[in-house]
Amino acid sequence: MTNDISHQPNTIPWPPLIYLPGVALGFILNWLFPLPWITRPLSEILFAFGWLIAAGGIAIIAMAIRAMRRADTTLRPHRGADHLVTTGPFALTRNPLYVGNTMIMIALGLISGIAWFLPLAVIAAFLTQKLAIEREEKHLEAKFGKRWRDYAKKVRRWL
Repeated sequence: MTNDISHQPNTIPWPPLIYLPGVALGFILNWLFPLPWITRPLSEILFAFGWLIAAGGIAIIAMAIRAMRRADTTLRPHRGADHLVTTGPFALTRNPLYVGNTMIMIALGLISGIAWFLPLAVIAAFLTQKLAIEREEKHLEAKFGKRWRDYAKKVRRWL
């Protein structure tokens, strides 16, 4: 197999790892430079909302994995896709796995009361788009052509 974009969509073996340094940095920044957090009773509402967002993120990831398995395509982002998946959460977003990861990181901020997680989630999503998504999309266009372009016109990259 060559390094051609049609065969190897990513050089990052598992793009969700982009979020882990963001989580670690959030804890470190909170320890060194804690930001103020919203007080009660709103903080309790945000705490509960955080758990709902986390559950939603996990559910989206699980549904995306299920849709990919049903389509008999690889779950490994550094391997080329076998089939274009457009069902399940892929009908709402082209990147449900990354949307789920971003939701979980935002949820961590709301649950823990660490404000640093909120901007770091946006930064992690931006890095994921630049380091993984854009390359994956080039792979999908090279592999599936018009089917990919039609899908990309109908379904947004994020939400």
